[in-house]
Amino acid sequence: MAKITKVSALKNAKFVKPIALEYEQEGEIRQWEAVISHDSVSILLYNTDRDAFVVVKQLRPAVLNATKKDGFMYELCAGIIDKELTPKEIAREEVLEECGYDVPLQKIEKITTFFTSVGISGASQTLYYAEIDDSMIIGQGGGLIEESIEVIYISCSQARAFMFDENFQKTPGMIMAFYWFFENKEL
Repeated sequence: MAKITKVSALKNAKFVKPIALEYEQEGEIRQWEAVISHDSVSILLYNTDRDAFVVVKQLRPAVLNATKKDGFMYELCAGIIDKELTPKEIAREEVLEECGYDVPLQKIEKITTFFTSVGISGASQTLYYAEIDDSMIIGQGGGLIEESIEVIYISCSQARAFMFDENFQKTPGMIMAFYWFFENKEL
């Protein structure tokens, strides 16, 4: 089991930048602490051969620190926008890296863009959808060496119960994506 061994002030951050904001609202000057962070992409993957969603289980140290639980989250495949590619191209790369599927760009459909962490960063996330099958598997996934990612299959028949089972730590984006699927794509 992972555990937090030290908490210290962040210096020379690679992915986030803490800032102090001063703004005017209704004629009054106010202050707010925020973080500049990357926008991101996520993708709901539905495997037609398995009648299941493909998600990832990933260690999130910030959750570990906040909850003092195991820190593993069930999430959609996702990644930050940190290179000169379109968001859809980044989503495709993340699917290959994290889940091992090679999905053609034309099979990736945009669902919507929304904002995350609005109280602290206000970064946007673009949500995509793709139908996949086992013939697209070309690797085991698992993410980068510094990530701890496990590929998980959640059957459509179990997904509705999974959304509200608090025994599984999960993101609201995944719950929203499941709702979208059941409203728009359920077979």
